[in-house]
Amino acid sequence: MMLRQILSKLPKKSSKTDSAESTRLESPLTQQRSNGSTAGLGKSSSGPKRTSSVVFPASVVAGIEPLVPFKDVPNAEKMNLFVSKVSLCCVTFDFSDPSKNTLEKDVKRQTLLELVDFVASGSMRFSEPAVLAMCRMCAVNLFRVFPPYYRSNLSSVGENDDNDDPMFDPAWPHLQIVYDLLLRFINSTCLDAKVAKKYIDHSFILRLLDLFDTEDPRERDCLKTILHRSYGKFMVHRPFIRKSLSNIFYRFVFETEKHNGIAELLEIFGSIISGFALPLKEEHKIFLWRVLIPLHKPKSVGVYFQQLSYCVLQFIEKEPRLASVVIKGILKYWPITNSQKEVMFLGELEEILEAISMVEFQKVMVPLFWRIGCCINSFHFQVAERALFLWNNDQIINLIAHNRLVILPIIFPALDKNAHNHWNPGVLNLTLNIRKMFSEMDDALYLACLDQLKEDEEKLSLLAEQRKEAWQRLEYAASLKPMTGNTAVLVTPLATSMAC
Repeated sequence: MMLRQILSKLPKKSSKTDSAESTRLESPLTQQRSNGSTAGLGKSSSGPKRTSSVVFPASVVAGIEPLVPFKDVPNAEKMNLFVSKVSLCCVTFDFSDPSKNTLEKDVKRQTLLELVDFVASGSMRFSEPAVLAMCRMCAVNLFRVFPPYYRSNLSSVGENDDNDDPMFDPAWPHLQIVYDLLLRFINSTCLDAKVAKKYIDHSFILRLLDLFDTEDPRERDCLKTILHRSYGKFMVHRPFIRKSLSNIFYRFVFETEKHNGIAELLEIFGSIISGFALPLKEEHKIFLWRVLIPLHKPKSVGVYFQQLSYCVLQFIEKEPRLASVVIKGILKYWPITNSQKEVMFLGELEEILEAISMVEFQKVMVPLFWRIGCCINSFHFQVAERALFLWNNDQIINLIAHNRLVILPIIFPALDKNAHNHWNPGVLNLTLNIRKMFSEMDDALYLACLDQLKEDEEKLSLLAEQRKEAWQRLEYAASLKPMTGNTAVLVTPLATSMAC
């Protein structure tokens, strides 16, 4: 009866419209009493479409008009009015048709904006019924299952980005206000974390994480901020949030390779890593080895590579001894046939080598420079060029100079091959400059490597000649053996001429 009186104050369209509005804007408590459900709010033939699987207990809505402005009620009644307004916003609508329920949508939008201003004002502490109502309203409005076309195959992202336009939810202008309200609510100094953690619980957080798979980058950005603030506000949930993030990464790397929000989740984890205490716990090191390193493997790594690289470098800054572990992991997942990924990996290696200690560098320098040598000889000029650019870094040159007795013999054959055979003039010039640098650094070592290379080439040439002669003898012997039965015998022109 109360809400009917409220609706009677709104502009009327027609008797049919008024009847529909009265049904849709009926209070949650009245609907719960009529159908016995806490999740079936606002259900009508033309109204609500989304429901939440997170079911909160029914809350008692105070007997106060939800459309009354906050300034028109005394302070003692403001929290009751807040609960009433929040409960009114539990009604959801179909935004795919802009012509439907325009009046109801506008009423709800204005109510949400009022709630945003009230929460931002920080005028009084939120009661437990207010926290419950707020969490329930956010669950009803935000938590939804995306249509199948939302879950696009991101294995091609980075290659066909221009052709894959994201799908935008038509309800975004409305959802944005709900996200803003939730963010301000969590940030509010008037919210008691001890009370709120009972409702912003593990189930709530899991459903929030599910939303990161939306294709709408605006929604993912809002979710990123909200999850980060929740991690800071609710210390009791921090281990659970880290574990849940790990599970999403595991599923992405080892099962689906499909997820729209990996970059945002890594960005959150980057800020989490920066707050880790020293020495690092074993749990965090396991995350580095089992999650961050394998994240280099998927084809779509280019979408989130910047955030991934930042997380890896955060670990190395926290504990420099992990640098050699990271380099071994990167070499394990090195992309042999993907030139774009190779260029990215070389860039990440340069950043790691800038921060690595001499001891850790010496643990990995042999396999590392063997791989760099392969990159130098790449026919893709960007890969070869990026590998040669490592010598423009003073820190890397210093590491190489101190370990040149090991590194130059590994890298010298690749430099010599480029100097004689590479098709790209830029790569050729860089190669010659690096050879000159090594010559000036240690001329005796350079000449020794040159002599060793010539000796190795002579040995290889001799082996090739011996192999050729051995095959000729076999072919000749085969040509002399008479054919019996249906045995197939290969007779080459060379063997035929020798037999004659």
